[in-house]
This record gives sequence, C-alpha cells and structure tokens, in this order.
Amino acid sequence: MGRDWNTMQRGLDEAISKSKVGKFFKLEDRKSSFTRELRAATATFLTMAYIISVNATILADSGGTCSISDCTTATPDCMLKPNAGYQKCLSKLKNDLIVGTALSSMIGSISMGLLANLPLGLAPGMGANAYLAYNLVGFHASGPISYKTAMAIVLVEGCAFLAIAILGLRAKLARLIPSSVRLACAAGIGLFIAFVGLQAHQGVGLVGPDPSTLITLSACKDINSDSGECIGGKMQSPTFWLGLVGFIIMCYGLMKNIKGSMMYGMLFVTLISWIRGTSVTIFPNTPIGDSNYEYFKNVVDFHKIESTFGAISFTNFNKSEVWVALVTLLYVDVLATTGTLYTMAEIGGLVNEGAFEREYMAYMVDAGATIVGSALGVSPIATYVESTAGIREGGRTGLTAVIVGIYFGLSLFFTPIITSVPPWAIGPSLVMVGVLMMKVVKDIDWENIKEAVPAFVTIILMPLTYSISNGIVGGIGIYIALGLSENVVGWIKWLIKLRRMVVREHNQVSATTPAENNLEII
Repeated sequence: MGRDWNTMQRGLDEAISKSKVGKFFKLEDRKSSFTRELRAATATFLTMAYIISVNATILADSGGTCSISDCTTATPDCMLKPNAGYQKCLSKLKNDLIVGTALSSMIGSISMGLLANLPLGLAPGMGANAYLAYNLVGFHASGPISYKTAMAIVLVEGCAFLAIAILGLRAKLARLIPSSVRLACAAGIGLFIAFVGLQAHQGVGLVGPDPSTLITLSACKDINSDSGECIGGKMQSPTFWLGLVGFIIMCYGLMKNIKGSMMYGMLFVTLISWIRGTSVTIFPNTPIGDSNYEYFKNVVDFHKIESTFGAISFTNFNKSEVWVALVTLLYVDVLATTGTLYTMAEIGGLVNEGAFEREYMAYMVDAGATIVGSALGVSPIATYVESTAGIREGGRTGLTAVIVGIYFGLSLFFTPIITSVPPWAIGPSLVMVGVLMMKVVKDIDWENIKEAVPAFVTIILMPLTYSISNGIVGGIGIYIALGLSENVVGWIKWLIKLRRMVVREHNQVSATTPAENNLEII
C-alpha cells in the first residue's frame, strides 16, 4: 500500500513538473515538486490562519463604521459602555472584517505566487493593525482619526510604497532610520501587541486598570463594566485560566517545532468555549449570546462585506495626525517588508549576490496588496515570517503561495465559526507574537549608549504610552539629540582649542614687539 502511494505520488509530481504549471513555477529548476509545495502551503497556512480572527477582532475594537447612531440609546458615551445596538453593529463589522482579512490575504498570496514566484504568504500585518485600531481610530472611535480617514491613509501609504518599489528607493529609505531604532521597533511593537493580549477587552484579562498604580494584576471573576476595575476576586477568572492552558499548548508546540502550534492553542480554547452552560462559554444565556449561537450553528455561510468595502474618506487630510500616521505606516511597512523578504529568500536559498529573483516584483506585490486591503477595510498587508514554516517543509516556488491563497479563499465560507473565536483564545496568540518579535533585541549594541538609549526609549514608550508612533518619534528624537550633543561638544572643544591658539599667538606677538622696537632705537 505504501509503495503504491509513493509510486502514485512520484507520478503526480513528475506529471505536474513537466506540465505548463510546473514550468511556469520552475518546479524542476528549484528542485521542488507539487506534493512538497502542497505540504509547505499547508504548514504556512496553519501558522498564519490565526490572523483571520485576530486581525478582525483588533480592527473591530476601533468601532469601524459604527457610530453613536447605532446605539440603542444615543448618549455621548454609549459607544464606550455596553449597548445592545452598538454591539450588534460591531458584530456585523467583525463579520465584514473577517471577510476582508481572508479576501485580502487570498489576493496578496496568490499575486505573490503568480507574479513573483516566491513561496510567501501575505496577510494584514500585526503591529500596523494595532496601531490603526488603538492609536489612530482609538478604542470604539475614541481616537483623533475616523475609520474612513484611516483607510484613506492606508490607501495613500500603499500607493507611496508602490512608487518607492518601482523607483528602487526602498533600501535608501530604510537606511535613513538608525539601525538601533529599526531593531527596537519590532521589539516595541511586540510588547505593545502582547500588552493588548493581556487586557480584558481583547485578551485573557490578566491586567486591568487601577486608580493608584494605573495598572495592576486582574484576571477577576467580575469586572465593573464602566471603569473596568476588579470587583471580584483577583486571579479567579475561569476564562483567564483556560486562556493560560491555550498559551501553554502554543509554547509546547513551538518548543517541539510542531507546525500550526498557535492555531492548535487557539483551537483548544475555542472548542471549550463553544460549550454552552459553562463559566467559560462565549455563548451566555443572554439575547446577544443567543443570537450569536444561532448564527454559529449555520457553520457554513458566505458573508458579503457591507460596511467596510470602499469606506475611504479624504475629508480630514488637513490634520497633522494624518501625516504622522502616513509616515509611520510607510516606515513600518518598508522596514518590515524589506527585512522579511530578504530573510525568507535567504532561508529558501534564493538569494544570489545580495539579491533574489523577482525582488522588485515582490515589493510591488506587497504594496499593491495594501492598496487592495484598504479598499476592503483592513490594515496594510505584509509578507509573513510564518512563511518560514512552509519553506522549511520544502516550499521553493510561488505554487506554495498560490495554494496558501486558495486556503484563505476557502475560509471565506466559514464566517460563523471564525467569528465565534473568543478573546481569551486570541489573547495568548498576541502574547506569543510579542515573544517572537522580541528576539531582535539581541542585535542591538547595548554596550554603546548612543545606540542603547534610543532603542530602549523606542521599546518602552510603545506599550507605556499605548502608541507605536510615540515610540518611533521618541527613539529617533533621542538619537538625533545624542548625535547633536556629541557634535556640539566637539564644536565647543574645537572653539576652545582655537581660542587658546589665538591667545597664545597674540601673547607671542606681544612679547616680541618691545624687543623689536628697542633694536630699532639702538
């Protein structure tokens, strides 16, 4: 039986390798095969699939296109407090964002495979989505920029990145930022994302607000819906302990290099949370819980995008916050894409003399996918480092990316299941993303104060000020200030030295002048 299967597999691989499809993707040239690419695509998708629900949940926290008019009772703070009408709007918004995430990931991945022939999966980037949801639009539209304006910023950023890629300015732009700040950005964004995953509204609820210390240990069984403060016993939240088990599963899987470990941890927590009548259920016996459960029972359903498609507005582009956001998103996108693409190409053995085949096309695909994503209402699209899972399985061509895109396309028909993933299943994955993003700190020169201080400021400001842009601006500002102080001190020393030389020469002239006069008298 095993021999027959191997013979069938070899026959299939040979047939596809010699077909037009095989020649188009250069399967033989890159010493790969169809079944190997299929395994690679499956591994990549399993490690990336968490982004469908995670991204939609994060962006839904912004409130999207929901407004005060959706509230059951329209009061000034109805969007920040439990409100049946507003929650119903958020539920529909999340469905839209799940479709937008899956669709943009499908388009981006297939385009990367067909146009750049690289085994890389694309999806809305972690970090950029948190920046958009919590810094620009703010939690439930409490920020300085509207959701539609934020999508316009993403659109312009994608167009600017596309222009940079076409003109070949990507590397030059990336070098303008100090290396220590570049490295610190990844770590700072990781801490920011992990911090989000530890909070109640988006994660496991381990930390919460405190009137004295601002933040404290929480995981409470009961929480004040208005202030978020703990009114029950700390560390008694059943959903926190369930989320912690999911986190341990993720950690163990990653320790043993099990493909899809993050997905398995989320799946375990989610399956337990789907059981009604328990203290950890996501379907409580409430009107909203009953409504969500009825939708969940559909299992298969194709949801049309209603509110986020084409939700773009340029009316508020005269605000300074818009241009700061544009520069921040462009900077993060350029650096992340540059680093990720080179890393993936090197792992796959595709780099030759500092470059890889269809490099510029890959950058243009990434930028073009961001433009498509903005039209669908999601944050900038990025090439995912999770693609290494597929590359390690032998993926070497764009066929891997195309199959990943097909998987994302199939997920469009399972919206009821994806929308029912609870926050305490998503929170552990956010913390794990933070863990994985922290590894870059080892490349920072901590012995050099000029490099260490800007890096530390960048890292610490992002979670503590709840702003990615604050961290970037703070890090660059400190770096410039230290550089200027070094130059100013150098100039001052030079001026002091110059003054001493002038005084010395003046004294020498003064000392010789009387002698010369006396000589003339004699």
